[in-house]
Amino acid sequence: MTSLPALEPESSFFWTSGTDGVLRFLRCHDCRYFIHPPTTRCPKCLSVAVEPAPVSGLGRLASYTVIAGTGIDGGDAVVGWIEFPEQDDLRLTSRIVGAGPDDVEMDMEVEVQFEQHDDVFLPTFRPSRTGRSRTTEERA
Repeated sequence: MTSLPALEPESSFFWTSGTDGVLRFLRCHDCRYFIHPPTTRCPKCLSVAVEPAPVSGLGRLASYTVIAGTGIDGGDAVVGWIEFPEQDDLRLTSRIVGAGPDDVEMDMEVEVQFEQHDDVFLPTFRPSRTGRSRTTEERA
């Protein structure tokens, strides 16, 4: 098993968000910019008023690669670059699950699915059941 991320004060919210099934990124309270990876200061306005905020968990597969022989079952693993509709430059690299290398395609809609390991919930992504990405506001 690969080592798990440390639950550091700045990033523990990210690794434990799966407890309630909601993906969260830091967001600046002042300018509303989403920040990833987590840091203590907003890169846009330099505010230190940053806090975890939920996102829809739905995204688009902007790019991906297949890594031979590294999957859980010894098969090939797919790792993708997910873009989120909440912000143009909000992205996350993660494993794609529930689809083999031949089933994955560019611009495919995906949704978060958490994989629990002790106190850590790793965000992975599977093909979306909704067929499109929606913002948090559209979900409400």
